[in-house]
Amino acid sequence: MRRLNRKKTLNLMKELDAFPKVPESYVETSASGGTVSLIAFTTIAFLTIMEFMVYRDTWMKYEYEVDKDFTSKLRINIDITVAMRCQYVGADVLDLAETMVASADGLIYEPVVFELTPQQKELQRMLQLIQSRLQEEHSLQDVIFKSAFKSASTALPPREDNSLQSPDACRIHGHLYVNKVAGNFHITVGKAIPHPRGHAHLAALVSHESYNFSHRIDHLSFGELIPGIINPLDGTEKIASDHNQMFQYFITVVPTKLHTYKISAETHQFSVTERERVINHAAGSHGVSGIFMKYDISSLMVTVTEEHMPFWQFLVRLCGIIGGIFSTTGILHGFGRFVAEIIFCRFRLGSYRSTSVPLPDGHTSNHLPLITDNSTH
Repeated sequence: MRRLNRKKTLNLMKELDAFPKVPESYVETSASGGTVSLIAFTTIAFLTIMEFMVYRDTWMKYEYEVDKDFTSKLRINIDITVAMRCQYVGADVLDLAETMVASADGLIYEPVVFELTPQQKELQRMLQLIQSRLQEEHSLQDVIFKSAFKSASTALPPREDNSLQSPDACRIHGHLYVNKVAGNFHITVGKAIPHPRGHAHLAALVSHESYNFSHRIDHLSFGELIPGIINPLDGTEKIASDHNQMFQYFITVVPTKLHTYKISAETHQFSVTERERVINHAAGSHGVSGIFMKYDISSLMVTVTEEHMPFWQFLVRLCGIIGGIFSTTGILHGFGRFVAEIIFCRFRLGSYRSTSVPLPDGHTSNHLPLITDNSTH
């Protein structure tokens, strides 16, 4: 009884076999089939390698939502060199939320030489080249995000020439915290002094001929400081053509959460629009000489996540490649053989019709004569 049930089960499984086996004596091979098989295997191997490279690669996914965090502080990272002595310039932030001066105690004023060394010029030239490429190819930003913490900081390396030249510039670097509202960070003549109605700079003791707001922005970023991330103003250098020159940067800051396989950080991206003009009150161009960075915080927050193709999806795509190539090449090979057989059959039929056979009554027949036993003798 058990054997009978086993036989029934075995017969049922054989009936459900979706892959019928063909005896080898029924299989016919051909040179054309071998050629098509070779092409199919080569194509499968090539596409499999390409698919594996896609599987190993990652991409960045961007999601947008409203930023609901307005209570935390915004960190501003600054590294700017101005072509004036440190005792002549002052930097502070005007917070538009309460119309008051935010504390800039976190900034360091360091006397330096404005002229760069050859090594520093090479790094600055590289940053400027990257900035120009980023403006043309925005996909490079994804590469920078994925390679964060792999690259060194974008700050210039220290001087190695031990120059005896006296410092003629002031490097203002450090960080400060402000409210997450629009503000104005500026560097102008004189140190900032508190004032009941706002703020003022003590510029009366500075000679007008010593004004020179040529500057170099080695680094400017908002939020958490992430080495390897290149910001839009890194490597910027501006040379003033007049003593009374104003440089303005209008910055829109976008809160960004960065999640990659290497880091997870909260930073800020920003876009910038530049403008510069000479102050000439007689010509109607009013203002104050200096460097002004007016920033505004976007209400949208961007979440950038590095994603990877799941392994099951890779297997499905791989099976689709293998099965699709086999099926397609089989159909094309069968269609080619069908067309070839039709052409050859017509050619043979035409050659058969051109053969004439004489008949006893003097007529001719284009049909092939029947082959009989007598004709073979």
